[in-house]
Amino acid sequence: MANLTINGKTIDIDVEADTPLLWAIRENVGLTGTKYGCGIAQCGACTVHIDGVATRSCGVLVSEAVGKQITTIEGLASNGALHKVQQAWINDDVPQCGYCQSGMIMAVAALLKDNPKPTDQDIDDAITNICRCGTFKQVREAIHAAANA
Repeated sequence: MANLTINGKTIDIDVEADTPLLWAIRENVGLTGTKYGCGIAQCGACTVHIDGVATRSCGVLVSEAVGKQITTIEGLASNGALHKVQQAWINDDVPQCGYCQSGMIMAVAALLKDNPKPTDQDIDDAITNICRCGTFKQVREAIHAAANA
């Protein structure tokens, strides 16, 4: 049994300690916004925030997440208002297929928390998520729009 705090709620889940956090979030908690992409923490589709840090959840064991604050895409908005990155994604019509976008949004939200006015080089250095549709130009535009919101 693991006790996790996800999106501000404490949840007891019955999983092995070595279960990847991604699967606990999706299969046991039912929050499917966090996506499985590669399974080796390279693509970023599974990005969540752990104690405010963008983290690829497929590479984190449940036992490593106990006692930490986990935020998924479902918990990014607050008080019924979208996060400024989510709103920028809508305004700039970023997604094509959309599969990678929840992880991309989570990575960008963490970037803007740490660096409210990133340069293009800052974005290139920090946002290493993969979008197979190639929406990187739209992503960059939405990041700058969110930074100026």
